[in-house]
Amino acid sequence: MTDVSTSKTVVVTGGAQGIGRGMVLYFLDKGANVVAADIDKEAGTELENLVSENQSNSFLYLPTDVGDESSVRQMIEKTIARFNGIDALINNAGIADPDYGTVENLDLGEWENALRTNLTGTFLCSKHAIPYLRSSGNGAIVNLCSTRAFMSEPDTEPYAATKGGIYALTHALAISLGPAIRVNAISPGWIEVRNYQKKANYEEPKPRDIDHTQHPAGRVGRPNDIASLAWYLCSEEAGFITGQNFIVDGGMTRKMIYEY
Repeated sequence: MTDVSTSKTVVVTGGAQGIGRGMVLYFLDKGANVVAADIDKEAGTELENLVSENQSNSFLYLPTDVGDESSVRQMIEKTIARFNGIDALINNAGIADPDYGTVENLDLGEWENALRTNLTGTFLCSKHAIPYLRSSGNGAIVNLCSTRAFMSEPDTEPYAATKGGIYALTHALAISLGPAIRVNAISPGWIEVRNYQKKANYEEPKPRDIDHTQHPAGRVGRPNDIASLAWYLCSEEAGFITGQNFIVDGGMTRKMIYEY
């Protein structure tokens, strides 16, 4: 059983499904104490059941609405009560609606909800974790940005705007919080997460050959592609890296695509 007094403690928002779930499981395998903060209680409970018995002492699921300051404050307080500190914060929680519609028909509430969850949530979780990250001796924040901060499909304005905001917030925080806390971002491309969802939304991935071969790396991404980089960025080995954004997309944003 892990000694919680000596292990690194990592908070992963949106940790119950998708890339977040992948990071939680990866960090637990690395011997960390991990808090999964997620608004979806069904997914959080399923993740609790998924965590192996010998890792259960190192894992805590906390229902959290990252866009609500009171909820975030309680999540941080409960994390400290359980693990006595925070060494790293992974701001992963976010929403993306594939049916936003055109800009002229976009509902203001949808726009504001995207900002509240994706951007304000990143700010609030950082704000309340900072005192503990600063005292950890090697505090790190990793924000999940997106390749959508740099390139777009039609009718994705709320998501693109929030991810662009996260990109800028990352370097602003790095300058404000250094040298005590390093702040970096990861921008995933196509990461296959259908098999990292709660049971009600689970699907067995069935990517086509073209899905893989269109990537210069030869395949679509996996959650561990993001988790391994996040783990590195939280480590002492990344001590000279801050204020940066790392695109992890199998080379797709470097590929010129023309239709003839």
